[in-house]
Amino acid sequence: MLLHRTTHGIFVQNGSQWHAVPATDWDILFNRPGLAAYLAQIAAESPAVAAPAADSILAPIGNQEVWAAGVTYFRSRTARMEESKDAGGGSFYDRVYAAERPEIFFKATPQRVAHPHQPMHLRRDSKWMVPEPEMTLAINSAGEIIGVTVGNDLSCRDIEGENPLYLPQAKCFKLCAALGPAILIRAEPLAPEARIHLRIDRAGAAAFEGETTLAQLKRSPAELVGFLFRDNTFPTGAFLMTGTGIVPGDEFTLQPGDVVSITIDGIGTLSNPMA
Repeated sequence: MLLHRTTHGIFVQNGSQWHAVPATDWDILFNRPGLAAYLAQIAAESPAVAAPAADSILAPIGNQEVWAAGVTYFRSRTARMEESKDAGGGSFYDRVYAAERPEIFFKATPQRVAHPHQPMHLRRDSKWMVPEPEMTLAINSAGEIIGVTVGNDLSCRDIEGENPLYLPQAKCFKLCAALGPAILIRAEPLAPEARIHLRIDRAGAAAFEGETTLAQLKRSPAELVGFLFRDNTFPTGAFLMTGTGIVPGDEFTLQPGDVVSITIDGIGTLSNPMA
């Protein structure tokens, strides 16, 4: 089942059937005990309704914070080491890939999260920006994974590569993240063979395409959530981006007008133009 937040209310999608959810407070619903069973009951007992228009779909977030894990795929480790070698930071990324403790950092407040099809922001002081397509965990206030969505961790590779201490500036700025189009409600992880596909269109043609699978993810969702919630509280829940396994080549940078589309099996496609 897919849980959607829209300008017309909250909906659950079960296959091709859409059903209105009689809830007005997203945060309360997000943290409702037995959410999957509750939504399954709505899908079984309530009448189907027309699917909302695509331009009414909002990011599936209320007052949740967005956090992110880094260097969880081998490709990401290699890219981070390369971009930071001149600053002497390459060994940091090599060590954290194999360390017991993962890299976890704060990514965005809700107002910094772009809705599907809403433009994301390219920093004016960065010359090397890339999207990072990531399976993103939806986690309630009890630390339970309630589902997964598609996330875009927009990043400034030159700023991070200049000095690892610049990570917050490379990662957190206005409209630096995107989530959507829905949350796939499920407690168990996606299958390892689930694919993440990235396509970047420029002037109507593909400027970059890449694909990976969750089998390449080094750390389990449960492990990452355990570190995020260690000695921390999230009263309305949280989202956790789990890292990227697709990194465009060093010669590539995003440009205004590019359209980034990220597809994850079973969830759908998140598309955003760059501005």
